[in-house]
Formats: sequence, structure tokens, C-alpha cells
Amino acid sequence: MPQYIDGFVHPIPRDRLDEYKSLVATVAEIWKEHGALDYWECVGDDLALEGTRSFIEFVAATKDEAILFGWVVFDSREARDLVNQKVAADPRMEELMAVSNTGFDAQRMTYGGFQPFVPSSNVK
Repeated sequence: MPQYIDGFVHPIPRDRLDEYKSLVATVAEIWKEHGALDYWECVGDDLALEGTRSFIEFVAATKDEAILFGWVVFDSREARDLVNQKVAADPRMEELMAVSNTGFDAQRMTYGGFQPFVPSSNVK
């Protein structure tokens, strides 16, 4: 059965990147505890390519915001649905969000679930 990927892009205030990184380190472990195969978040470095719409434009980021691009890998779409349900019900997630001061705004995040299309050496 092919793997399944959740992908997302969102801005974070640059002055809160350290707090966000700490939060995401814990969040990634929670996702993996519940069955995710891998969890990545990367901070934008080279975001402009002439003739294309940038992630900066897409999420309406300001000069004081960094762009985060992330993905979570699952065994299948069914596994993704189950893992995400478990993560949403995990009380640690609510606690983490309540005490974090990262500037994360889910309303500005773009998100989607993806089936692998072009195989790589890591895709089964």
C-alpha cells in the first residue's frame, strides 16, 4: 500500500522561531507516537523564483515573518486519518497550544493530503 503525505505551509513571526521550533519538536514526537512515519518542518530560505507565485505571497507573509514548509508521512490515507484523530484527541496538544506563544495562526496555513505521484527510493 502506498504511503500518504500531509503537507502544509504557514508563516511564523521571525522573533518567535525559537519558541516555535521547541513546540514543533514536541509536536513531531506526538505525531510519531500515534503512528506517523516521519514529520518535517523547514524554514524558508530561498523563496522567490521569477515567473512563479511565492509562498510569501500565498500566505500573505510580512517581512517580519518566516515561511515554514512541512510534511508528515503516513503508511496510508487510512493511517493518516486515524493518526490525526488520535493527535487531535491527545490532551498534550491542547496543553501545548495553550501555553505556546509562537504566533501560529491556523487560518493562514495552507494544507492538503497527497498521494505519492513520482516514486522515490523512500516510497514503498
